Amino acid sequence: MLQIRNLTFRMAGRLLFEDASTTIPLGAKCGLLGRNGTGKTTLFKLIEGALTPESGSVTIPQKLRIGGVAQEAPGTQTSLLETVLEADAERLTLLAEAETETDATRLADIHARLADIDAYSAEARAASILHGLGFDAEAQQRACAEFSGGWRMRVALAAVLFSQPDFLLLDEPTNYLDLEGTMWLETYLQRYPHTIIMISHDRDLLNRCTTSIVHLSERKLKSYGGNYDTFAKTRAEQVELAVKMKEKQDAKRKHMQAFVDRFRYKESKARQAQSRLKALARMAETQVPLDEYVQPFKFPTPETMPSSPIVRMDGVRVGYEPDKPILKRLKLRIDHDDRIVLLGANGNGKSTFAKLLAQRLEPFGGDLHRASKLKIALFAQHQLDDLVPAWSPYDHFRAAYPDDAEAKVRARVAGTGLTTEKMDTPAASLSGGERARLTLGLATKDAPHLLILDEPTNHLDIDSRDALMEAVNDYGGAVILISHDRHLVEACAERIWLVDKGDVQPFDGDLDDYRTHVLRSRSDDDGASKSGTTKSEPNQRDQRRQLAETRKALAPMKAKISELETFIEKAQAKLQAIDKAFLDPAIIHDGEKVAELSRNRADAEAKLEKWETRWLELSDAYEAGLAEAR
Repeated sequence: MLQIRNLTFRMAGRLLFEDASTTIPLGAKCGLLGRNGTGKTTLFKLIEGALTPESGSVTIPQKLRIGGVAQEAPGTQTSLLETVLEADAERLTLLAEAETETDATRLADIHARLADIDAYSAEARAASILHGLGFDAEAQQRACAEFSGGWRMRVALAAVLFSQPDFLLLDEPTNYLDLEGTMWLETYLQRYPHTIIMISHDRDLLNRCTTSIVHLSERKLKSYGGNYDTFAKTRAEQVELAVKMKEKQDAKRKHMQAFVDRFRYKESKARQAQSRLKALARMAETQVPLDEYVQPFKFPTPETMPSSPIVRMDGVRVGYEPDKPILKRLKLRIDHDDRIVLLGANGNGKSTFAKLLAQRLEPFGGDLHRASKLKIALFAQHQLDDLVPAWSPYDHFRAAYPDDAEAKVRARVAGTGLTTEKMDTPAASLSGGERARLTLGLATKDAPHLLILDEPTNHLDIDSRDALMEAVNDYGGAVILISHDRHLVEACAERIWLVDKGDVQPFDGDLDDYRTHVLRSRSDDDGASKSGTTKSEPNQRDQRRQLAETRKALAPMKAKISELETFIEKAQAKLQAIDKAFLDPAIIHDGEKVAELSRNRADAEAKLEKWETRWLELSDAYEAGLAEAR
């Protein structure tokens, strides 16, 4: 097991751990959680032995191997497959020794050990891992140097997965993956035979792959059983209990102090007063675990929206070379209230499509119509590199609004969620999450009608992702989302578009259906030859066909659900308007007006209750119908 005992450590004078302890048993799948900057990556370095504790200890049984993803992605002329195979140093050593060994006994031992570590299937296993992470057979034979940094980081991840260390340390493993790669990794980690310690802000990955959580907060480590949802519920209950205990203790302390203040100088009560003073001194202070406040995101909503469709395409082709379009025959429309997620493997054209919408690329052909005066905002990860390192957030917004007063510019910066002390901090000194906030604020500063978010969560912790989700749901325009965070996708997107084979098409299904589709296409052991199919495929096709037919049959019900949602929103808005009218001093003495408002409010409440009841009934029936079809 991994034992951390009384660990204290400072980094650049900043205390990260203070007398922290925890134990992680062998075979555990553990998520390491904590706010950005609390020291999670530093703890990995302490576990690996790259850093030495100031005091305390980090111990792992001897001969157990620790493995983490290399900080630098390989950029050599070695093929991807060979790079992954080279990660298993023991296998390479034994194979080399077997070539020259002449002693029969030693040679037998070598081959026995090679069999134990499954060395003879190594190439197939390495190829399977690379395939799962998005590299086809042709790509696996290409040199690492031919791929970009993000793709090479996938190779580094494949290498450590292939080597199967006894302690696998994963630090944000999905940052360089698309949703398809994340789904494959999730399945792989569920089957991983050894201990996993994983830093991740992807709650779905944590829920599916972890059996325990270690939470780093206030320089301490605290262990929780179960996955992320269990941890979140348990911690919330602990905080609530601690608050109640503190309130009770404070009341008792106040009562005892009042007795002391009243009677400490009275001779007849002096002994009792002194006794209470001693009890007060002995009374331990109940500590309430505090979570840092997370600043919200705020996306300005446009005052007016153009009529739908705001974007319409017919036969559009786009790419970077006119004779080699990446996307062809696009026939789509986007309405002013759409919430669409783009799914598809990296390299299929999701970002190309986003650039086309944002007018960063012009079509090679076809008809592309945008609504008049349509304002579009695009957030992409590469934009973080466009920030001027020496400029503060205030400087960036000052450049965008040169004529605004300083107070107004600072108010705009505050709208990004950056605190007062961060407003004047150079961009180079901001954390990844803070730079993401700044870039999002700059992208949306003009209240766009269409917001395109290309992997917006890579540098955000779980609570900041929740804040982003709330901002997207509160935003009044249309949204196109590209993300590997399924929680964000499920909470914000209403439609799925699949980018695949040079086309963008609506996907008939939800994320669970898409997960089945992805895992089937990337299965390690699908058993099908290039010209054949598996026995299960007809059944799977029948299931998909039945699900599609069920969705079609339930379409009128879903339309009615959407209609009821509109009625509910209108009723809620009417109630708010009536309640606001009641606060008008001018009508306090107008009995007729007050009576009319009261009647209108009772009518709106009755309709709201009826519509909500009907909405719940239809929603339950709709979900039950889909569940039965699956």
